[in-house]
Amino acid sequence: MKANQVKEYVKGANPYMPLWEHVPDGEPRVFEHNGEKRVYVYGSHDIEKTEYCGRNYVVWSAPVEDLTDWTYHGVSYCTHYDSILYAPDVVKKGDTYYLYAAEKRGGLIVVASSKNPWGPFENPVETKLGFDPGVLVDDDGRVYAYWGGCASPCYIAELEDDMATMKPDTLVENPMGHSTCPWNPADDGHISLIDGFFEASSPRKVMGKYVYIFSKRYEKPVPELGVYSPNNGFLSYRFSDSPFGPFHDGGDISFNGGEILRDSEGVGEMTYQWGNNHGSIMEVGGKWYVFYHRQTGINEFSRQAMLEPIDVAMGRDGLLFIGDVKYLNGEPVSSRPVEMTSQGAHVNGLDAFKWISAGYACHIHGSRQRAYVEPCYEQRDDVSTPVVGITTGTTVGFRYLQFGNNAPTKVCVVLNRHKALVINVRLDSYRGRIVGRLDYEGEELQKTVDLTTGIVGKHAIYFEFLSEEEGEVASFDRFTFS
Repeated sequence: MKANQVKEYVKGANPYMPLWEHVPDGEPRVFEHNGEKRVYVYGSHDIEKTEYCGRNYVVWSAPVEDLTDWTYHGVSYCTHYDSILYAPDVVKKGDTYYLYAAEKRGGLIVVASSKNPWGPFENPVETKLGFDPGVLVDDDGRVYAYWGGCASPCYIAELEDDMATMKPDTLVENPMGHSTCPWNPADDGHISLIDGFFEASSPRKVMGKYVYIFSKRYEKPVPELGVYSPNNGFLSYRFSDSPFGPFHDGGDISFNGGEILRDSEGVGEMTYQWGNNHGSIMEVGGKWYVFYHRQTGINEFSRQAMLEPIDVAMGRDGLLFIGDVKYLNGEPVSSRPVEMTSQGAHVNGLDAFKWISAGYACHIHGSRQRAYVEPCYEQRDDVSTPVVGITTGTTVGFRYLQFGNNAPTKVCVVLNRHKALVINVRLDSYRGRIVGRLDYEGEELQKTVDLTTGIVGKHAIYFEFLSEEEGEVASFDRFTFS
């Protein structure tokens, strides 16, 4: 392949928005507007770069038929209080869309309205709701709000028709116990090491059940997932027959710690830098998905929107299973978090014959210093976010690629910088069969080599970086097969 040959870049993978966009806390909603049904994502906007979120919200949407084709609708709301906006939510009642904006870093919740799903949302009204509001418009038109954070209890209340005022005598405090809080260690008598509610309330109605989706903080080890210290990288759920509870324990839907490597005894190891998680589930075009976010950079200030297909199933005993569901004789019996992938809505795998940015990696493992995806804010169609901080022994993996029936003969890798090193291309596992080897010496940044075997169908691909040099040995930009 020639260096100037034009190839398309994979788009709509994981993260599914452009690699320069940073929208965490995404609440997915399917709305039909002007005769077109689309899924809209409402989240905060990580544009401050040195702290969480930003001073505006933006809206992206995709047709329900294709969750790889995202459209930018622009800024939907700007702060009215000269403050940072934390995680919002949007619901529709009647012909009006209501945005619950978290002004003053979540300290003041206002509700603004619009006649279309992308805004602008105007005329904000102050409410008595609190941190991380999530709102449910029930089938009968009644409206319920959920909110709270680990420094305070979680709450549920029914709202009046104005969508802002709590109905008298409907406030429920502590429908479940909350986790410990790193910045407020005081025990208010409602700490639970089992429920572990942390933040990110998102109520949904699923198969007739009221589902409370939230960010769980695990206080106890979860060895099968490589968790050995307090960790709030999970999206979890509980469910009830009533919007106010009591809630039955559900499980975990998503974990943003990357591919989990398990040994023969089932003990796991994370391969991605976990961080706070926030999102929800949505049925889109007859299929269920979890929308969540991952981290980039060396902090939590440049998060990106992710999604994965999930199973949703009801057992004969009325138990609701969400995530990676295990069945026995056709009946759901358990669930666990779905895997974190590079493919997202490309359920058949990423097109191996297009440029694939290293920024789609879901596995970054073995670095002697912390290797990570470098954030980018340059708004270009061909932007690629590199994996930097790579030291000898680092593996960078992508799950999954689609090679089709026409086996490639070559692999091309582009680096931004490097020392003398070898890159082994491994198939299906970070310790899998080597199908290509690239020797980088001198100043050459792009190298193409022959593959040693044919590859067809869907596979995971890993790049293993080996060098005798110290420190960072490469910045990995992108790759393709041909």
